[in-house]
Amino acid sequence: MRYQELAVLAEFTYTIPALSRGYADQTLYVNVGHDQIVARPVSDDMKERFVGGRGFDLWLLWHAVNDATRWDSPENEIVISSGPCGGTSQYPGSGKSIAATISPLTDIVIDSNAGGHFGPYLKFAGWDAIELQGLAERDVIVTIDASAGRGGEGRVRIIEVPDDCPVDTHVLGHWINSTFAASESDRQLMAFVSTGSGSRATRMGCLNFSLYDRKRRDLRYKQAGRGGIGTVFRHKRIRAVIVHTTPFGADTNGPADPARIARTGADMRQEITRWDPVQNRMRSRGTSYLVQIMNDYDLLPVKNFQFGTHEDAPQISGDVWEQRFTQNMPDGCWYGCTLACAHAVDNYRVQTGPYAGGCVIVDGPEYETIAGVGSNCGIFDPAAILEINFYCDTYGIDTISFGTSMAFAMECFEAGVLTEDLTGGIDLSFGNADGALAVLHQMAEGVGFGLILGQGIRRMKQIFVERFDADPCFVDDIGMEAKGLEYSEYMTKESLAQQGGYGLTNKGPQHDEAWLIFMDQVNNQIPTFEDKAEALHYFPMWRTWFGLCGFCKLPWNDVVDPENALSVDPAKVPHHVENYIQIFSGVTGHEVTADDLIRMSERVYNLQRVFNLRLGKGQRDHDRVPYRSQGPVTPAEYLSRQDRYDRQLRDWLGLDPNTMTTEEKLAAHREHRTDQYERLIDAVYARRGWTSNGIPTPDTLRALDLADASILEVVQRYL
Repeated sequence: MRYQELAVLAEFTYTIPALSRGYADQTLYVNVGHDQIVARPVSDDMKERFVGGRGFDLWLLWHAVNDATRWDSPENEIVISSGPCGGTSQYPGSGKSIAATISPLTDIVIDSNAGGHFGPYLKFAGWDAIELQGLAERDVIVTIDASAGRGGEGRVRIIEVPDDCPVDTHVLGHWINSTFAASESDRQLMAFVSTGSGSRATRMGCLNFSLYDRKRRDLRYKQAGRGGIGTVFRHKRIRAVIVHTTPFGADTNGPADPARIARTGADMRQEITRWDPVQNRMRSRGTSYLVQIMNDYDLLPVKNFQFGTHEDAPQISGDVWEQRFTQNMPDGCWYGCTLACAHAVDNYRVQTGPYAGGCVIVDGPEYETIAGVGSNCGIFDPAAILEINFYCDTYGIDTISFGTSMAFAMECFEAGVLTEDLTGGIDLSFGNADGALAVLHQMAEGVGFGLILGQGIRRMKQIFVERFDADPCFVDDIGMEAKGLEYSEYMTKESLAQQGGYGLTNKGPQHDEAWLIFMDQVNNQIPTFEDKAEALHYFPMWRTWFGLCGFCKLPWNDVVDPENALSVDPAKVPHHVENYIQIFSGVTGHEVTADDLIRMSERVYNLQRVFNLRLGKGQRDHDRVPYRSQGPVTPAEYLSRQDRYDRQLRDWLGLDPNTMTTEEKLAAHREHRTDQYERLIDAVYARRGWTSNGIPTPDTLRALDLADASILEVVQRYL
């Protein structure tokens, strides 16, 4: 079947604009419930205040929903944007797409980013963002065809999905290629967003963003995994959003000063080429290099974050994955990225489930997947990790939420909260990859214990208490979620700053806002509450900025010239900060300083906090974290680090551990550590200009040019 034969439900034509200084100056609105397609202008005020990417996502979503909107409401939107610097091929890591919606897991706004080609191609097709609203009556595909080129006629369609269209990502991708791409060159200029069957009955569905790998002559996928955006996508009955652009080059983004960008990019590419081979070797092993480092520093989550190291960790370390990855360097997810960390395993033969026996490409695994479905579940078998990775991706399930939820279920199984009678005969002991895969396949089918695990940890805890007679205190302590979002894969017990980096985020515990473990725990660079509060102001704002512009954070701090250690503030990587100043100014024509970049992010960050308030969340109580992220819950955890914990009792509290039982020691640690976290909250709120209940003050909002009546009205409800 060719796309010309498919039933068109709605069609919209437009003139494809030439981009100017990183913007198309219009956004695309598609309502799949009303078969409506509209072009909307982007004002100078919108660009100046919200920049792009996550900022555009939040501002468009703010105007689309109301106070009562929930994730499954028709008016909830998925908004996807790249940002003004997105698609810049002269600087590494400029291919990100940022998606936002109201989350099925957290009931507040979630944003998540992904590599791939979709975000840049969407902009090259003439759109700074796309809004997807409404609930379709039947499954649909949205297509954006800008193959006519600048000044030509583009076409947006809503198309009815035929009966033979598959759902799971890797087979759907092949169907899309054969249906919508007439040639190899067409495939290279087409990208799409999809999910899979696992997002239908779970709350942790992810979005898969495609890229056509010219070397492999096949499709690969990067995930916007967090918060269940794929679940919203599937609930709206959208099978895919496809964009088809024309050939592009270094000037397609319409930069104000191309030479400036080229100079800065050349310097960064040389730095990566010189130093990555002797630092992290990401060009050959990607983020898997982190496994051994985390294990060495007692930071690798093992068996539901009980422990931070394991003797079998070398079996899933970067050395192992470097041998398994098919080395087709450079292996980046966007053009011009010399970091090229997006590796894959070719010709993997699937062992279980509906695709057993087939040969597929497994994208990754990345560190978060290796730690989440691997060490955190007590699984140290690379083949099992690849199998789980493949099925999570094609089913459209976030590997972080799946891994952390499975680890929680496994600990509950070993503690007797769950039994095989309750899991439908599945053994969920730590290390049982077969059991984890059995549940994963159930999640895709919407049956059995997979229905329970797919609800995420917050709802699992409630089910375990109400239906399985679990101890509510125990499951609250060990259920590693905050705000309803499962933890990403770092141990935080000995880093108060990282506890705040997870708990004091707007969206939930995700490392892309603040990763402070080494500054705090290893290097002791932020010893006081004030130091930690300053770090929890600067680094979330700085990392937010990448999501405004379409940048990946890895080129900022994963490969660094050794001379950076001699700078005044090496943790901020000042030379790279200067690079981003040059790139942003070179693209947009607006001369900026480092302080200007932080202010851009403060505005968007505070808008997201107010958005949470609008949806009934966003106060101090919502910034609590499970106690396991603060300290040891069980005697086994305490005894695994007894010398350390006993020493802390002496040094911190002046207690003699030799006179105390293990239970008394645990209680003393809990009292002290929870008090420290509360004091950290006070310091961070004060630094951010929020009240002691976590509410941005009107003065803070006015100073950030966020004094819109609709924003101030929400804040006034809580003052």
